[in-house]
Amino acid sequence: MSELIRVPDIGSGEGEVIELFVKVGDRIEADQSILTLESDKASMEIPAPKAGVVKSLKVKLGDRLKEGDELLELEVEGAAAAAPAAAAPAAAPAAAQQPAVAEAPAAPAAAPAAATVQDIHVPDIGSSGKAKIIELLVKVGDTVEADQSLITLESDKASMEIPSPAAGVVESIGVKLEDEVGTGDFILKLKVQGAAAPAPAPAAAAPAAKAEAAPAAAPAPAAKAEAAPAPAAAPAPSGAKVHAGPAVRQLAREFGVELSAVAASGPHGRVLKEDVQVYVKAMMQKAKEAPAAGATGGAGIPPIPEVDFSRFGEIEEVPMTRLMQMGATNLHRSWLNVPHVTQFDSADITELEAFRVAQKAVAEKAGVKLTVLPLLLKACAHLLKELPDFNSSLAPSGKAIIRKKYVNVGFAVDTPDGLLVPVIKNVDQKSLLQLAGEAAALAEKARTKKLSADDMQGACFTISSLGHIGGTGFTPIVNAPEVAILGVSKATIQPVWDGKAFQPKLMLPLSLSYDHRVINGAAAARFTKRLGDLLTDIRTMLL
Repeated sequence: MSELIRVPDIGSGEGEVIELFVKVGDRIEADQSILTLESDKASMEIPAPKAGVVKSLKVKLGDRLKEGDELLELEVEGAAAAAPAAAAPAAAPAAAQQPAVAEAPAAPAAAPAAATVQDIHVPDIGSSGKAKIIELLVKVGDTVEADQSLITLESDKASMEIPSPAAGVVESIGVKLEDEVGTGDFILKLKVQGAAAPAPAPAAAAPAAKAEAAPAAAPAPAAKAEAAPAPAAAPAPSGAKVHAGPAVRQLAREFGVELSAVAASGPHGRVLKEDVQVYVKAMMQKAKEAPAAGATGGAGIPPIPEVDFSRFGEIEEVPMTRLMQMGATNLHRSWLNVPHVTQFDSADITELEAFRVAQKAVAEKAGVKLTVLPLLLKACAHLLKELPDFNSSLAPSGKAIIRKKYVNVGFAVDTPDGLLVPVIKNVDQKSLLQLAGEAAALAEKARTKKLSADDMQGACFTISSLGHIGGTGFTPIVNAPEVAILGVSKATIQPVWDGKAFQPKLMLPLSLSYDHRVINGAAAARFTKRLGDLLTDIRTMLL
């Protein structure tokens, strides 16, 4: 059976339709919002009195409606009552949730009196329940005019601005943001010049009929709003009030969006749900594109200004390879998220180098080339078991450390397309010759773009060696979620004092970068010191 749904008692004159939540053919539930009305001082969502299917809509955006106006035709299964009869009971619960415009301030007395202080209370908001203060629009010392809004309240179905009943100066404020207040609750003290008598809280009992008794006052705020609407495609200026319905505010809270940052496209500069959705999509797209511009900003850091380099001479723009772009993204993320510290040291590898050269024939017979890398892998694996915090990751909660019982070590490989880090699994369980063979095979796969995803996952620690190129030290970036990375530079012959004389020693520069949230400086110094001891005499690993 079809029923005609009408506007219930909205407690004040008329309002403009600023949002339509349903369309023809929609199935709606009882108390589901149909549309949002906005008057000069409040916005309210009109609920459906019962469930059914929308057969036809009688209103459109921009229409001005008052109590009793037709909203829609609803197909109600099993309904026995006629539409007009249904509209009356629906009005009661709806009215219980909707705000009523406060009674206009009384005319001043003919003879001006001395300045008095008035206690301003919450007027009749049309509900016995409480509403939350979501905006404080004045502060102590502010001069306010009659009908100027003091606070904005929000209930489940409506948001409303509470006006000042008189002009004056705010002496003190008795409420704060997020407070729950109801009809008659104290808001603030107002010093009123020439007031005949303090205006107590009788406004709390003011019937809605009084608000309608002075219709001439209503057009003024409306005309003012229309004369200077907020920009349709720009966010509210800093410090300005944001006009939005309860549903829109709830959506913004769910997304963590500041409504003042959202460009409003609704009537009179009102923020709509679609505006919030567009803003969220734009922010997500911006976050997605941010890594591509990682070198020019991030984490709130002002971006590097764009420069037209062609003004100074001939230029060529060379696109970064996909691998370089991915590497830049990962390095940028790690650099911003990990508090880096680097510990520098050097190791005497004179005897280690002699051992490596002596085993050259054995390695060739096994079909591999024994470089310093397998020796570094073996020594680091030994230390990761000895100092388990280096073989760990910070838990997502930031309140625990995840220690790993396996020892997988990655090593950086420089390729023509960018940096790759293949991973050798279970390094502690493999011989030097096995490590040499596996490292060579993975490096070749990296250079020929044949590394699988598994070849590059699961590392606990990383080694980045620049010894074949040169340098005396550098600061490698931790490959998060790992907590440390070892940088190795070119070994050189240096004079080392043995207590009696300077001896020529082959010294290997070490640079250990670490996550200071997990590892402290003393632990890092112990790591490089122990690594130096192991590399000086590899036989100590057998102890």
